[in-house]
Amino acid sequence: MKALVIYGGWAGHEPGPVSEIIAKALDAHGIEAERSDTLDSLNDLDSLLGLDLIVPHWTAGDISNEQAKNLLQAVQEGVGIAGCHGGMGDAFRDNPGYQFMVGGQWVAHPGNKLEYTVHVVDHADPITADLNHFRMNSEQYYMHVDPSNHVLATTTCQCNGCTQPVVWKRMWGKGRVFYSSLGHDAKDFDVPACMPILTRGMVWAAEGRAATR
Repeated sequence: MKALVIYGGWAGHEPGPVSEIIAKALDAHGIEAERSDTLDSLNDLDSLLGLDLIVPHWTAGDISNEQAKNLLQAVQEGVGIAGCHGGMGDAFRDNPGYQFMVGGQWVAHPGNKLEYTVHVVDHADPITADLNHFRMNSEQYYMHVDPSNHVLATTTCQCNGCTQPVVWKRMWGKGRVFYSSLGHDAKDFDVPACMPILTRGMVWAAEGRAATR
């Protein structure tokens, strides 16, 4: 299997180091990961269709209409997409089509870094199986989310007491979509549950490609 990890955008989310963590995790699971620091990687639809997985880690930034069209079409035709935090959930703010595919968009992280609990709500799904609730000391994302998402983990927002999805999966056409709001920077992945959630989600998204070839 092959994956493309595209990294860049706002430097505060440590796109370089986090993309290295992502690529290493994919390689360990037999998914050959190519890292790219340019959105020009999205210019060739045929190349994208040859992939099993695309992992965007590009906070904010501008994507061209053609690049967005290629990305959405690749996923629509079965290429998996997976990612975390602002690298996927706050990328390309001016492109609602991209946000529609992801199933959510970052709005705020009231209080910035703080202590909060992540509640695993689906213990049957292989992405979150055998994982228990856990604590984070990081940004607690408040997001606009698609109600059709299959939510795997939630948190209670300290700003207003509402239940907010943290981890979800969904389909976009034939493609599998996975997202986790965890992973503000490389240190977040020292929390024992964070890396397994992201890794399992990426593998799940990539594995869906085989059924569409």
